[in-house]
Amino acid sequence: MITIRRSGDRGTTRLPWLDSRHSFSFGDYYDPEHMGFGFLRVINEDRVAPGGGFAPHGHRDMEIISYVVDGALAHKDSLGTGSIIRSGEIQRMSAGTGIRHSEFNASKTEPVHFLQIWILPARLGAPPAYEQVPLRHLEPGNGLRRIATPDGEGGTLLIGAPVTIHAARLAGGEATRLALAPGRLAWAQIVRGAVVVNGHALSSGDGAAMASEPVLEVGSEAISEVLLIEMDSIAAGPDRR
Repeated sequence: MITIRRSGDRGTTRLPWLDSRHSFSFGDYYDPEHMGFGFLRVINEDRVAPGGGFAPHGHRDMEIISYVVDGALAHKDSLGTGSIIRSGEIQRMSAGTGIRHSEFNASKTEPVHFLQIWILPARLGAPPAYEQVPLRHLEPGNGLRRIATPDGEGGTLLIGAPVTIHAARLAGGEATRLALAPGRLAWAQIVRGAVVVNGHALSSGDGAAMASEPVLEVGSEAISEVLLIEMDSIAAGPDRR
């Protein structure tokens, strides 16, 4: 079963410095029909104007991932981390028992475009942590690449949940596939371009929730970039109490 979430149907937040689109309920946007999917709680597509950004604020018990599409993002947190995340890199902040952070556009002249993804952790009350890794071999012709995993294998980002994030940059006419174990869920997020996922045409900003699909077939109709977030169902996951 595949349920499509069209880009134009997402919630929005617009400020002088921010254009944000919400696949699931977030902040002042609330829709009881869109509260998350499995361990996936938030996908925000943010465009931040030069010099703009999110002032210091706090989180607890959430795996927060930033995927920079274009531009550069300046990160600071209460662990003492200060870093710049650029296109071609991915960041993970485990909020755990509590962390404060800020995220600002690192440029005074160019916008930054990024996805912020929130994953429910498998274990509550873990120590807060930060990690940033390059997206290795993410090029047309290389198919799907694992970029985040529960064990950090192969230099991937480590996620404290039964979730694996795959990414692909596809040339026009290129295809790739992902086999799913029984009971696993998947979410496809189209970063840019146009693709067909199991017969459904999707374009930039579209998402799709997939359950009981043994194989995901992704065919690119144009130069495209896509994320596939594969996960256990909450019922099959660890006890989070």
